[in-house]
Amino acid sequence: MASAPRIIDLYAGVGGLSLGAARAGFHIQCAVELDKHAVGAHAINFPSTNHLQSDVARLNGKRLLELSGLSTGTLSGLIGGPPCQGFSEIGHRCAEDPRNNLFVDFFRLVKETRPAFFLAENVPGILDSRNSKVVSASFAQVPKQYRILEPITVKANEYGAPTSRTRVFFYGYDPERVERLDKEDFAPPVVQDVRVKNALELLPAVRASWQSEAQSWRAVGQLGDSEFHTRIADVVPARVGDPDALARYRKHRLVSGFLGTVHQAATIRRFDELGPGETDRVSKCVRLDREGYCPTLRAGTGPDRGSYQAIRPVHPISPRVITPREAARLQGFPDWFQFHPTKWHAFRQIGNSVSPIVAEALLGRIRVAM
Repeated sequence: MASAPRIIDLYAGVGGLSLGAARAGFHIQCAVELDKHAVGAHAINFPSTNHLQSDVARLNGKRLLELSGLSTGTLSGLIGGPPCQGFSEIGHRCAEDPRNNLFVDFFRLVKETRPAFFLAENVPGILDSRNSKVVSASFAQVPKQYRILEPITVKANEYGAPTSRTRVFFYGYDPERVERLDKEDFAPPVVQDVRVKNALELLPAVRASWQSEAQSWRAVGQLGDSEFHTRIADVVPARVGDPDALARYRKHRLVSGFLGTVHQAATIRRFDELGPGETDRVSKCVRLDREGYCPTLRAGTGPDRGSYQAIRPVHPISPRVITPREAARLQGFPDWFQFHPTKWHAFRQIGNSVSPIVAEALLGRIRVAM
């Protein structure tokens, strides 16, 4: 691990990008995240990483490297997904949203830390003309020696994840330190087509009464050897993973996050009548189609925006919304990966994450070029 290229994950959340990077052969030297619940969960899953609960806007490159335990010129990559609410097609779509400046801050830190490469993720709405000033201001921060590719639009299902979630990635690199990569090098690979039914395979029948963290630990079935199931059940990078969660999974196939939801009888009746892909007229929850892909999971809002819970999909068979663990499966997270023990924080962490399957595919190509 000592020889693995070292990267810093900004706006790290629970660690979707971090896990993909670790599986691709990088060492997560440092993770920066402002939300205390997200950084706490990240620390559980990445115990050998330096963790900074900090506002990225308040960090300068020199201080970031010092706190990460790095010296100038030793950072291989800067990755991250700056907050996307101001760019999203859902919501107010405000070009003046102050959170949009956090995208600029990512590229400011590229200038100040000089990594061999950078990879930033955001929603497709960032490419809208109303956001052109923010994107231009961001790219203007990048030193001249870097080569910046055109934005790469990624549909997660095309990379082997069971979700149609679409995101845009911005990649740039120093040609003196990284071999040439073009946009075509990040094209979707030939992978297994994974659907909702594959993602939710061999999970327990959830009861509404499962409300505590202790009750949420349940045994899951032994998955097959497909590429997707292998990544759900295994592929644990060195020095990654919570030892207790890994031991419980390996010895007894116990997995956390099966938290039930108590619905009113009328709600259960309406959910029961929904067909695949149909939307409940009251809750606006969409029923998952076993033969389809999961739509983009939403994160809801943080305490600064009213703490609104995101609308969750309805299970494809049972008349209930999905559990955090089911959401994690649909996002491509492994069963041994840990989230906050409450539904609200867990769903926020999952909804805000890049699919680790997508992250591994993209960062794996970058790792080969180093």
